[in-house]
Amino acid sequence: MRFISCACGLFFVSTILHADPSASPAPASPISAARIKADVEKLSSDEFLGRGPGEEGEKKTIAYLAQAFEKAGLEPGGENGTWFQEVPLVRLDRQPGASLSLKVGAKETPLVLGRDASLSLRNAGSTSLKDAPLVFAGYGVVDSGKGWNAYEGIDMKGKIAVILANDPDFEGGRDLGFEGRRMAYAGRSGAKFEAAANAGAAGLVIIHEEAAASYPFSQLGSGDALPTMVYAPLTPSAIQFSSWITLDVAQDLLARIGLKLDELKTKSRDPAFRAFAMKDATLSAAGEIKATPFKSHNVLAQLKGRDRPNEYILYGAHWDANGQNGPDKTGDGIRNGAVDNATGTAEVLELARAFKNGPQPARTVLFAAWAAEEKGLLGSEYYASHPLHPLARFAGVINLDPHVVLPAARDIELIGVGRTSLEDDFARIAKAQNLRVTPEPNPEAGWYFRSDHYPFAKRGVPVLAFRAGRDLVDGGTAAGQKIVSAYNTDCYHQPCDQFDSKWTFAGTVQEARVAFSLGKELANSTAWPDWKDGSEYKPLRAQSEAERAKAQAPLE
Repeated sequence: MRFISCACGLFFVSTILHADPSASPAPASPISAARIKADVEKLSSDEFLGRGPGEEGEKKTIAYLAQAFEKAGLEPGGENGTWFQEVPLVRLDRQPGASLSLKVGAKETPLVLGRDASLSLRNAGSTSLKDAPLVFAGYGVVDSGKGWNAYEGIDMKGKIAVILANDPDFEGGRDLGFEGRRMAYAGRSGAKFEAAANAGAAGLVIIHEEAAASYPFSQLGSGDALPTMVYAPLTPSAIQFSSWITLDVAQDLLARIGLKLDELKTKSRDPAFRAFAMKDATLSAAGEIKATPFKSHNVLAQLKGRDRPNEYILYGAHWDANGQNGPDKTGDGIRNGAVDNATGTAEVLELARAFKNGPQPARTVLFAAWAAEEKGLLGSEYYASHPLHPLARFAGVINLDPHVVLPAARDIELIGVGRTSLEDDFARIAKAQNLRVTPEPNPEAGWYFRSDHYPFAKRGVPVLAFRAGRDLVDGGTAAGQKIVSAYNTDCYHQPCDQFDSKWTFAGTVQEARVAFSLGKELANSTAWPDWKDGSEYKPLRAQSEAERAKAQAPLE
């Protein structure tokens, strides 16, 4: 996960007063900052070796989580009466010596990986592409429903698609059918990869711009050598690599063939745009991938419902960070992930304790610590495609993936505004706890598709993702922005994402208290939250209505 600050105007989900938390204390809650702090300190210590999936740190992490759930008094919620669900994966390690270069005419320019470009090879063993032609494909969008197909009529076999980040609405000044300022799914790099692969491309190059990508290139560069992961068994990929190149590299390439980026962007915002050859421009890529199959694990616990045990709500957070994969300039090679996401995982543990110490809920409450979120939501996606309970009977999923450990705030931030009826309950509960709801400040980052709630959303389950606000009681939004920006610039996915004993976790507690109150209400309700009119997920929820009706019948 990551969060990029943006100086944007704030608007409200509903009309909520700007209450000062210091003037009217929030209702008492069983959520403890001290316990959350202790769990974060433990999980992000060097003992856990960065919590890398398939690494030694995974064994320590999942054992700690299972013991914590058991100590809290919960029951195992995994496979065959265990705390775990196995997630079969393959680790792909790029070996030393990989290379990438661009050529215009006879002049070849080698690119320094991690500085000028990233390189993600897709197949085990050796990959070698020599002088593959470059094709500019605009935003790389293929959406028949909207009448967009950048590759229509273009032979992409053996060619490399060069595309822009984000979607056609970004910087367009008007809504072209891609949700305006908020990124549409078609703007995600994964969607572009799929579209290029379906068109027959041999590779994909994305031009990096910080605003469009929502993160600086340094974050891509610093993670260039990190392993990638896919589901087992490994299958060959027709598209052999993907890469991001810096804006400077892209501008130089375009200038050498007589093209201008701004003009290309304008042309690419027309649904009639079609990809075209970049005259005399080619790319060469080479490298070797070592593939290692392994089993990672989701950690799952449950508190069975008193009256309707076959109806469910779920709290989730990902336990993984980035393990031991490359030292920084100080020599520290452990990426501890104290914020991302030891903090969200600690919240899930604390919510489990809070539920167990209270009255037994009517519905069953599930608690999940997901594997391999950092590698593409692999743990949560695996559960959603191999659910241990019918997804139709999930009343809702609440995801905890906080952006930064912040002091107490006056607000709480909602991701993906305007999608589910859960948002209305969320706003009401936040107001009761003296918090106003602030929609995410940078919806163009596409956060709704980038964390563990999304695999459930795309299957029709109402989900909610939110995090502590940055309008701090002490210092206001300026102080909160400063903390967020410093983390994003220096420590996201880096070894310096480490525990700080000075953290009070006051903002984390605010986030967890809202999550607890909302989940408790939902767990004792007979209502089934739904998607709002116009949501693409609403028809999916309607298809499973009969299954929810069956949930009211006695268990077989």
